[in-house]
Amino acid sequence: MKNDKSKYVLVTGAYGGMGRTTVDLLRLKGYTVFALDIKVGEPCDGVIPIETDITSEEGIAAAFDVVRHYADSLFAIIHFAGVYMLDSLVEMQDADFQKIFQINLFGVYRINKTFLPLLQKGSRILITTSELAPLDPLPFTGVYAVTKGALDKYAYSLRMELQLLGIDVSVLRAGAVETGMLGVSTDSLDRFCQKTKLYSCNANRFKRIVEGVEARSVPPEKLSKRAVSIIVKRKPKFSYNINRNPLLLLLNVLPKSMQFWIIRMILK
Repeated sequence: MKNDKSKYVLVTGAYGGMGRTTVDLLRLKGYTVFALDIKVGEPCDGVIPIETDITSEEGIAAAFDVVRHYADSLFAIIHFAGVYMLDSLVEMQDADFQKIFQINLFGVYRINKTFLPLLQKGSRILITTSELAPLDPLPFTGVYAVTKGALDKYAYSLRMELQLLGIDVSVLRAGAVETGMLGVSTDSLDRFCQKTKLYSCNANRFKRIVEGVEARSVPPEKLSKRAVSIIVKRKPKFSYNINRNPLLLLLNVLPKSMQFWIIRMILK
């Protein structure tokens, strides 16, 4: 049954590390959460799970019908759904290249477009991109960085448009977070090191760099607190950063030619 007095929030990727802790925090603050993911848990007080594949237009349309059954409007949409992929841009399979764009970029686009009728003046959209989004990507992280960079630019363009409707759009550019994605990152790099025929020595050296970057991670609860604090701000900014890696930031302030030289010397 609909309850117009409640504040409803839609969270994608709701059963991953960042999503789950954010759902829990929103519940504690009195929100009713539509917890959307490709695999969901049991419903509980304040949480309505919706099993949906965000790469499917039909699945998203069905999710909209579920939300519309309970609510006339959404206070916020928080996007956590995404996948990590590490591969060579000249060795990866076409299907993998398309898959990461379908999830990381087109999934967000489809959700926002479908659920726009439930957003009103004062509603919020928060999109989790990556600390890599505004930075120059390292070797083999390119396909992930490109999707997050495109997502970041999409979010900026969306804010330009939706501000005219009184809807705020923000991005949370997160560095390494202690979630299952760190394990996925390591596994992805292991597979790449085993299969690559062009960069075998380089990839193993790069693995040590990645492990060093990911060692500086933060618990998902910290990111969840930041996410919730953003959507309740009276005037949220466009971008927020959390746990950015100082070495990556330092590398990116150098001239492009020097960045190429440093990476070449490290990985060659």
